Amino acid sequence: MRWKKSKARKRIRFGAALAAVTLVAVTGCGLGTDQQASVTYAEAKQTGKIKIGFANEAPWAYLDDQGQLTGYAPTVAKAVLKKLGINEIDGVVTDFDGLIDGVRAKNYGFVAAGMFINPKRCESSAFAIPDYQVGSSFMVPQGNPRNITKFTDITREQTRIATLGGAVENGYAEEASVPKQLIEPMAKQDDIVRAVTGGDVYGAALLDVTSTWLVKNNKDAKLETTPSFQFGTKPAVGTFNFRLDDNEFREDFNRELKALHESGEWLKLVEPFGLTAANEPDPKATTEQYCAS
Repeated sequence: MRWKKSKARKRIRFGAALAAVTLVAVTGCGLGTDQQASVTYAEAKQTGKIKIGFANEAPWAYLDDQGQLTGYAPTVAKAVLKKLGINEIDGVVTDFDGLIDGVRAKNYGFVAAGMFINPKRCESSAFAIPDYQVGSSFMVPQGNPRNITKFTDITREQTRIATLGGAVENGYAEEASVPKQLIEPMAKQDDIVRAVTGGDVYGAALLDVTSTWLVKNNKDAKLETTPSFQFGTKPAVGTFNFRLDDNEFREDFNRELKALHESGEWLKLVEPFGLTAANEPDPKATTEQYCAS
C-alpha cells in the first residue's frame, strides 16, 4: 500500500542509536509542526504538543492519502493525551525495528505503533498496560494452493514467506524451527505486498488484523488471509511504549487508557481500523506477565 508524502515535511537525522534509520517527521491529524512538538512529558504538558514514533504500517499507524497521520495507535493515543492536556501530536516515521532505539534517543516522546510486549523489548522499553490482543495469519494467493495455515507448513512445503522486519512472526518462525532461508524479513508493507503478488515469495506471515486489512485494500492483488491462530499459550498483546525512566508519563497514560476501555470508548475508536471486541485484552492480563514470559 503506497502512501503519499505530499503534505508531509521530511526531516532526516542520523544519531548514534539510529545511524542507519531514516526519520521522517510529519504533521499528524491536522496538528502542529515538528519544531513545536516536544519529546518529553514535562515539556509536552507545557506546550500541549508531543512527537510520537510510528512505523507507517496500516492499520496500526500510517499516513493516509493526504499525508495525515491516522490508524489505531495515533487515534487511541490522541484520545488519551487529550485527557492529559496534550492536544497536538506530530508523527516521526521510523522503521519498525528502530522504534525503541528512537524513543531512547529522544527522537520522540513515545512509540504509538501497536508493538507487542515481550521480554526482550521490556529490557529497553517501558510498556503501557495491554491495549489489544491479536492473533496471526498468513496472507497468501487466492485458494492458498500450498495450504499454508501454520508455521510448520512452511517447512513442509519448503516455500519462502515474507515477514515484517522486527515483528514477532520472525520469532514465531524460529520457535517453529522454520529454516532461516525460508523467512524473508522486509522493511515495509509495500515491499511485502509486491513480493507476494510478484511471486518472489509465496505469502506473508502477519498479524491477522494486518493481513485482513491488506487483502481488503489490495483487491486487485487476488490475495486472501488464512484463519487466525494463536502462537503459544496465550494471546499476543500490544500497546504503547515509553522510555524506561518515564514512570510518570506511563502511569498517567495508563490511567486514561484504562478509562477508555472501561467506558467503551476504546472500541468505538478502533473499529474503523478493523479491530473488534475480540481484540479487547483480558482485563487480568498485565504488562509484567508479558515481560516475564
